[in-house]
Amino acid sequence: MRINFTARHYKAPERLKLYAENEVKKLKKYWDGIIDCEVILDYIKDMQVAEIRIKVYNNMLVATSSSNDIFKSIDDAVIKMERQLKKYKTKLKSYE
Repeated sequence: MRINFTARHYKAPERLKLYAENEVKKLKKYWDGIIDCEVILDYIKDMQVAEIRIKVYNNMLVATSSSNDIFKSIDDAVIKMERQLKKYKTKLKSYE
């Protein structure tokens, strides 16, 4: 799984990059077929937004979360992505 990290409108500190990458790596246990992962962090007015885009076989899954704390936004986006991956996996198994 390749992880691309993007910070819009600011320079992200190294510890934030490491935190985001470690959280996203945990998604691997829900689905092995993750091809690419893109983590996008952004400031929009007072809110800090975390967006995770995961490319899986024949599909793109996107989870977005915003809050006052960027770490909370990352955690919430990872939780949303976990749900999407589980749902995607059960959908694929039902087609088999």
